[in-house]
Amino acid sequence: MIKIELEKLLNGRSLYWLSQQTNIRWATLAAMNNGKAQRLNLEDLDLICDALECQPGDLLVRVDRKKGRKR
Repeated sequence: MIKIELEKLLNGRSLYWLSQQTNIRWATLAAMNNGKAQRLNLEDLDLICDALECQPGDLLVRVDRKKGRKR
């Protein structure tokens, strides 16, 4: 499973701040931050990377699925 680590890169800034910088809806960013996002728009990823001065690999991390969960 892929996790988006926004909180780590915000460095104390809020999702509202990121929303203002990127023109991405706050609800979309909150879904990404909470692990509820089903899809990731590459343009949004690019805007987030510009605002946070990072690379996509800094945001996206692969984590193991929880044991016992069926696919």
